[in-house]
Parts: sequence; C-alpha cells; structure tokens
Amino acid sequence: MALDTAWAIDWVRRSAATIDNHRAELVTLDREIGDGDHGENLDRGFRAVVEAVDAGSFDTPGAVFKTVATKLISTVGGAAGPLFGTAYLKAAQAAGEAEALDADALVAVLTAARDGIVSRGKAEVGDKTMVDAWTPAVDAAAAAAGEGASPEQVLAAAADAAATGAESTDALVARKGRASYLGERAVGHRDPGAQSSVYLLRAAVDAA
Repeated sequence: MALDTAWAIDWVRRSAATIDNHRAELVTLDREIGDGDHGENLDRGFRAVVEAVDAGSFDTPGAVFKTVATKLISTVGGAAGPLFGTAYLKAAQAAGEAEALDADALVAVLTAARDGIVSRGKAEVGDKTMVDAWTPAVDAAAAAAGEGASPEQVLAAAADAAATGAESTDALVARKGRASYLGERAVGHRDPGAQSSVYLLRAAVDAA
C-alpha cells in the first residue's frame, strides 16, 4: 500500500520525538568531533516543524516535506539546517503532487534527498558525513524496490543500510566540516549527522 499524507505527518511527529529522545547522545557525538550543537539544533528545528505541521493543512506528502524543509532551514543553525533542509526540499520536489507514494516513488524521494545533501555539502561516501548513511540507504531502497518490495519494506531496507553506513564512519578520517580539522583524532568517533539520519529514517519506518 502506498504511503499517504497521514504517513508523512506521522513521520514528522515521530522524527521530532526520536530526535528529542536522542538529543543528549547527538550532542555528545558532535562534541567529540564538532562544536556540540547538533542535537540541540535538530531538536529545536523539529519542534518548530511539528508546530508548523500541526497548524497547517496538507493534501500531499510533498507539501509536508516542503514545510519541513522551510522550518529546518529557518530554525536550525550550523550545517544541519541547510543540509537536512535541502534534503527535504528536494524530497518534496521529487514527491510532486502525488497523494501517496509507492515503492518507486519512495526511492525517487530518498534519492533526491541524498542528492540534495551531496549538492549542498559537496561530500561523498568516505568523507565521514551523513552521506555515508544516505548513500547506502538509497542503494538499499532501490534494490528492495527492484525486487518488488512494499513501500514499508523499502523504507526498512533504507534505514538498516543507513545504520550500517553510520557505523562505518567510526573508522573514517573526516574530510569535510569541523571534524576534518581533527585529522586522525576523529577516528573512533561516529559522525553525528550520519547517526541522526538513521533516526529520521527509522522514524519513517515506524510511521509506515
């Protein structure tokens, strides 16, 4: 069954809840290799997103994604706001005016989100960024859809692959962002953006 606007709204609410639940963890991860504000910034951003969604009226998942994008860009500081905001904006464009998203449409949405992150951050796999979670997620989603998986199964495949990708950042030397200043000292620490991406994708699965 395709995923509709109610799913997109539930995804927003579950995203806010999981970011709130993991806020301290994300703060700690970012403090180890960054400036320590990732968890606080995302938490503030998704609280604003929920307020906007609760106050609005939406006919399509794409309209929900566009509101998420606008609020994250306007309320989240640091790199996370522009990166995640661009991801949701590109996702909204990919979703278009569809009232519900089937497996192939979800792959298009996830791919557009990843490509938006890459375009904004100029990062690639291996740079120790959220791209290390998003690219395997997109690849797994596409593979699942190609095998006839349901939308829910496509999202689950994406979330599982993102988790593995986030874990892979532990061993990497950062080549982008503030963490890149640490050189070898960044090894052994997980990228906070990759980990928060996992939580957002798992929220999408839970909403489905």
